[in-house]
Order: sequence, then C-alpha cells, then structure tokens
Amino acid sequence: MATTASLDAPVTALSGVGPRLAESLAKLRIARVGDLLFHLPLRYEDRTRLTPIGALRPHQGALIEGTIDVSQVVFGRRRALLCRLSDGSGALHLRFFHFNAQQQQRLAQGRRVRCFGEARRGPHTLEMVHPEIQLIDPDQPAAVEAELTPVYPTTEGLHQARLRRLTDQALALLGDDDAGELLPPALREPLAMPTLADALRFVHRPPPDADLAMLAESMHPAQRRLVFEELLAHQLSLKRLREAARRFDAPRVSGGSLRARLLEALGFALTGAQQRVIGEIDADLDAGVPMLRLLQGDVGAGKTAVAAAVACALLEQGYQVAMMAPTELLAEQHGANLRRWFEPLGVDIVQLTSRATKRQRAPLLARLAEPAPLLAVGTHALFQQDVVYGRLGLIIVDEQHRFGVDQRLALRDKGASDGFRPHQLIMTATPIPRTLAMTAYADLDVSVLDELPPNRKPVRTVVMNESRRADLVARIVDATAEGRQVYWVCPLIEESEQLESQAATETAEQLAAALPDVRVGLVHGRLADRDKDAAMAAFAAGETQLLVATTVVEVGVDVPNASLMVIENAERLGLSQLHQLRGRVGRGARHADCVLLYKAPLSALARQRLEVMRETTDGFLIADRDLALRGPGELLGTRQAGAAQFRIADLSRDAALLGEVRRGAEWLLAEHPTIAARLVERWLADRVEYGGV
Repeated sequence: MATTASLDAPVTALSGVGPRLAESLAKLRIARVGDLLFHLPLRYEDRTRLTPIGALRPHQGALIEGTIDVSQVVFGRRRALLCRLSDGSGALHLRFFHFNAQQQQRLAQGRRVRCFGEARRGPHTLEMVHPEIQLIDPDQPAAVEAELTPVYPTTEGLHQARLRRLTDQALALLGDDDAGELLPPALREPLAMPTLADALRFVHRPPPDADLAMLAESMHPAQRRLVFEELLAHQLSLKRLREAARRFDAPRVSGGSLRARLLEALGFALTGAQQRVIGEIDADLDAGVPMLRLLQGDVGAGKTAVAAAVACALLEQGYQVAMMAPTELLAEQHGANLRRWFEPLGVDIVQLTSRATKRQRAPLLARLAEPAPLLAVGTHALFQQDVVYGRLGLIIVDEQHRFGVDQRLALRDKGASDGFRPHQLIMTATPIPRTLAMTAYADLDVSVLDELPPNRKPVRTVVMNESRRADLVARIVDATAEGRQVYWVCPLIEESEQLESQAATETAEQLAAALPDVRVGLVHGRLADRDKDAAMAAFAAGETQLLVATTVVEVGVDVPNASLMVIENAERLGLSQLHQLRGRVGRGARHADCVLLYKAPLSALARQRLEVMRETTDGFLIADRDLALRGPGELLGTRQAGAAQFRIADLSRDAALLGEVRRGAEWLLAEHPTIAARLVERWLADRVEYGGV
C-alpha cells in the first residue's frame, strides 16, 4: 500500500536514478517522487490507433505502419536518408538528416516499421522528418499503446522516454485510491473532485477516449483537482505567515498633532480615498499587532502623501520609520519630497543607499542605531545585515512587485526584539485585480486609492502606425519649442533578428540627428547606475528635453514638465507596462499625450491591448483586462518569488476556483492545521519563504 511518505521519498529511490540523472531532474524542480507526479504533461500524443497513410493530412501527428519500398541516401541542400513507406492505402517519405550506418541498415528496403511523427508537405508527397521508429516483426504484430502518450516539459539530456519510465514507477506507488491523499472528503466531495491518485493516473496516462481539447485547456476534473490543491497550498502558506506575524506585538499609536501640522503644510487637500485609506491604516495601528497592509493606488493617486501621514503617528510617539524604494533615483526623489515636508516640522531624515561609501555609512548607521525618532529613506541598503535600528516602528515598501515576496517577508525580522515587530505598509502603483490580490497577497490586508487628485488631467492616448514617424518627429519640435519635455521609449536596448524593435541607442542617434536643436538624453538598463541616474537627473532638471529610454523609466522620477510620451513597438508590451509608462507624463498642469507607435500587421491580441489603452486611463480596469488577456505574471512582477511561479495553476485561467480555495484554506487552518502544514510542505518545500513561518 502506498503512503504519503513514499511520495515524499527522494527521487533517487526510483530505479535507475543516480546522481547524474537526479541533477537533471533537479533542473525541473523534481527532488522527490511527488515532485515527479506533479510534473504534468504539456500535451498528449495519440498512439492508441494506427492511421492509414492514405488518410493522413498535413500537420497531423499520427501513428502509422508500413513497409519500406525504397531506402536511399540523397544529396541536395543537405545529405539525407530518404525512405518510401507504404501500407496499401498510400505512401509517404521518411526523411532523416542525422543518421549512421547502423540506422541506415535498420531502415533497409523490405523492413516493416511503425512510425510516430507529424506529417508535412514534402517536395513530392507527404513526409515525416525524424519520426520515432519501431521495427515490426510481420509474424508477431505489436500492440498499440493502451493510453495517450504524455509529452513532458524537459531539459537537456533528459529524454521523453526516460521521463515516462520514471513516471510509470512513481504511478506504481499509488497502490490505492487513498495514496498520498491529504484533502479530507468533507472538502473534496462537495466539489466533486477525484482523489489524488485517480487524478494523477488520469493526467499522466489518459485513456484513448479522453477529451484532448479539454486536456489542452487544463479543464478536465482531474487537472482541476491538482490545480485546486496547489492554489490551496499557496493560500495556506500565506495565511500561516499572517497568523505567525500576528502573534507578535507592535506599536499601538494613533494620529496626533504632527499629522495635523503636516497635512496643513502640504498645500493641497487629501482626496476622499486618501482619507478613507488613512482611516483603515489607523485602525491597524491601534490594534497592537503588526500591520501587514498592501496599498494599491494608480499612478498619481497620492500614495506617498498617505505614507507620510501614517508615518507621523509613529514618529510622534518616538519610533523610527524606514521607507524603501527599488532604485537609487526613486529613493532620492522620495527623500527630497519627505525632507520638504518633514524638516520644517523638526523631523530628522536619514538617506541610505548602496552608493554610500564605508566612511559615509558609519555615521548614518550610528544614527539609525539610536532609539530616537527619525525617518530613514533608501534602497534595499536600509535592510542589509549590518543595519541596526534603535526603535523601528514602521516599514514602508514602495513598488512592492520590484522586490519579491522573499524580500518582503525577510523584513519581518528587522527591528524585531522581545516579541515585538514593526508595522509594514506595502505600496504599489500597479493596480491588481481583487481576485489576484486576495490570492497573491493573502498575508496582507488590501487598501485601494481609487480616486485621483482633482488637478490631475487624463492623458490623451493616440495609436499610430510607425509609418507616420516623420509626423511625430515634427510634433516633438513643436512640443519642445513650447517648453515641454518628451519621453521616447524603446522596448529593447539593441537590435535583435527576432524582434524588430528599434534599439534605444540607435533611436537616440537618429532623433539627435533629426532634431539638432533639441537636447537628447539616453538611459537604458545596461548603463552603470551612476550614468543612469545622471541621465534621469538631467531630464528631471530640464537639462535635456527629449529622453530616449528603455522600459527602465517605468518606475522613475516625477518630471511635471514631461507632457508627451512616445512608446515605440507598443504592440510588444502588456497593458500593465503600457499603463505604467503612460503614467510618467501628465504630472503637471499641462494636458499630456501618449503616442503608441505600432508596427503592422497587428495580431488580434495586440489590437485588443492598444484599443484598451486608447479607451481608458482607469488602471484597475486595465489591470482586469490585462489579467484576462495574458495572465498574472506582469501584474505581479516577473522577478517575484510568488504566485507567478505556480507549477500547475494559472491565476487568470483558474480564477473561478479562488473563492473555494480561500474558503477551503480557512476551514483547514481551523479544523485540520496538521493537514494544512503537510500541504504547504508538499507543494512549497523548496520555497523556504513560503514553507516556514
């Protein structure tokens, strides 16, 4: 009888798995027997029936059998072994570009062979190029496969046949329907879900009559069962982290006179959304347990002002506040804003980035180590190992998706002492659909700034064929003559044969030549940080009028005078990224414009994306459309060690399951905490930031 323990056994427990093969499997995140079973097929091949050669159609994958009538080496553009195969219903050619004398002998005239491959149009007839070959004894016909044949994701040196044999061994451990099952019947049966063993057997070895279309869309009940369990494990892991964090104490504070003085000095009134969110955060700060809150706000919604108002409550009670930004330049911008707001109120500001020398760091670290109130602003340098805080009460993280889940969770221990943990406020300008936020950030409460300040004017968006580039260049002449500044964004740094995007460097040269009276700057990701920051600072100061850049400016400094954004090859970017780039303009009193240059012909998906950008500037509506069109990866950040890296699940495709997943996670934590822990271990053992609490 198989047990859960057998699924937890190392993959080396399987026959034929030595150190070298185990190393190849590790590249696929396969370390245990269970990992192998959760490594699902990409697609399936039907080798359960022979197809008459005469019935084959181009681009059809099929199993055929016939006799080799002719076998010869031909010399054309490439040397090849060409065999004519017939079965009485028709004939086709088998073509091999890579072969040796032994293979040529095996495929001699008169041999009967069975082949699996894709039929293609050849010079004279249909042909299969390098099909899989099986020699057949005419006196002992071979049986066809009893099940559909899986095709797995693989890596160099690990062939499909080896993966299938290993999976056969792993499936043999599922000796009964309860093998490895962790979901209680009370959770599984109302959702009509098969057992784990039945689901795994089906997805790895589907019967001949399985619905291939349903399997291709991952909509079969067996696949949904596995998706549900993986989503459940992720939800449980984050909820456990949340529970663990709330077992600590945190500063119990409330807004006071310092906040009132700050708001009076800001020079503008807070929006209703800002006031509502501050109220939600104040309730957290008064609870006495660590706040874990995500603040979503579209570009320009006023997240920094909210963060400053919240910081006042901690500073007035003698605590330190640390605000972390993803780039040196953004940290400097935050520092300048906060100094302008807080220094007149007598609040000390300390700025620390990785650029600081050892001599410069020493006095800054000494100030942070003192238990005196101050506001620290910087990059990840604020949370390096040698940084010690004297009385840290609040951590503010800007542009969360640029850091990653593991870094966010590591912040728990900064400022920790004697059962005490600081509050955390996580901010993002990337609007995230509610279903996605509740799943990817299940350890956080969520607040939304869904109102822009009244002085912000919507950016007008135009979609333009790149054939009109000359008209656009003329428009830039007019804009700069009026004193306006312009961004010109190129998706790639250099030319690529596969992607015909204009290189930022080449575009900068072309525009400088076409606009001799315009001061042109250039910034891209391969510049040294110092050069990149200098280019951005020159643009912010108005020293350059036109900044040519890659998407590194997606998160950048505020330049109120920049009122024209040109995005080249816009059809290659996702909605979320297009919206973030568009948000770089429209921050001043002028009306702003965004021009989306595209290269025809447009795909249907690209056409939909550009149409959405033209129709709306609502970041949350755009986020919903982006999720529907291309999934969660861009919304969460490709470098995030979180929900963007599911093995089986897809948050956009599987959104309908999320409600049941959340309810199931709450029930398991309340009724079966041991099972909850085992589910997290099964799916996330290699992700310590999720598995441990």
